[in-house]
Amino acid sequence: MLLTGTHERVLDDKKRLTLPKRIRDQLGDPEFLFVSPGPDECLWIYTQEGLESLAARVDAAPAADAEARVFRRLYFAQTEQVDVDRTGRILVPDRLGQFAHLGQEVVLLGVRDHLELWNLLNWKKYLALHSPRFDTVAEGAISGPNGL
Repeated sequence: MLLTGTHERVLDDKKRLTLPKRIRDQLGDPEFLFVSPGPDECLWIYTQEGLESLAARVDAAPAADAEARVFRRLYFAQTEQVDVDRTGRILVPDRLGQFAHLGQEVVLLGVRDHLELWNLLNWKKYLALHSPRFDTVAEGAISGPNGL
C-alpha cells in the first residue's frame, strides 16, 4: 500500500477525524484502524496489515536488544484500535490526542505504509525546519547504504 498526500482536516468537538474518501479507498474501507504515538509528537495510524508488518520488523530485533524491548513496550501498550464509522470517521483517543497536542486544526499525512496525524501548527513548524534540507535528505535516503 502506498499512502501519500497532505490533507488538512478539522477534528469535531468529540475529537472525531473524517478520513478523506481517497484515503479510505486506498485503505480498502477498513472497519477499524490502529492509532499510536509516533515520533515528533504526531500519531501513527495503521491498518491491521500495516501494524502486523511493523510488528514483524520490530520482532526481527533480538530479544536481548534493550532499545527494541523499550520500543515494543511503549509502542504496543499505547496503541489503540479505533472503529471507522460508516461515514469514514475515527475517534481519536483522548490521551493520544493530548500526546500529539491535537486541537481542532490537524493535518493527515500519507507516509508510504501508514498515516500520520499532526497538530497543524506543529506540522507547519516541522515543514519550515526541514524543507530547506530536502535535497540533502533526499540524496542520503536515495543513495545511502539502504538507498536505491
